[in-house]
Amino acid sequence: MQSDIDPRSLIGRKAFDRDGTKIGTVDEVYLDDATGEPEWAAVRTGLFGRDAFVPLAPSRVEGDALNVPFERALIRNAPDLGVGGHISPEQELQLYRHYGLPLPGPAPDAPGSGEAPGSSGSAA
Repeated sequence: MQSDIDPRSLIGRKAFDRDGTKIGTVDEVYLDDATGEPEWAAVRTGLFGRDAFVPLAPSRVEGDALNVPFERALIRNAPDLGVGGHISPEQELQLYRHYGLPLPGPAPDAPGSGEAPGSSGSAA
């Protein structure tokens, strides 16, 4: 995702899958604990639906939309983590595996290089 986007500006945007089908509306944005960069968005998938977490790194903001490069069915079947809190390292691993994304690793010279992946955290 573009790094110059204010995470708060994503809230309320419509989200679309890779085919241009509407998924829902961005409810919350979760920042990486270590970098403070936006990493995940919780997208409300329907009037009585739940929030599905989508990765922001491969997603693009275009106009007033968030375009997520995955199929709607995959997004809707993402692990149900609830919203409003903190994404634990274990929950983040679930999301990376669900989307088939490579696990993030710390920079080679970063302190704590041996820590387990999973540094997402608080909602913005």
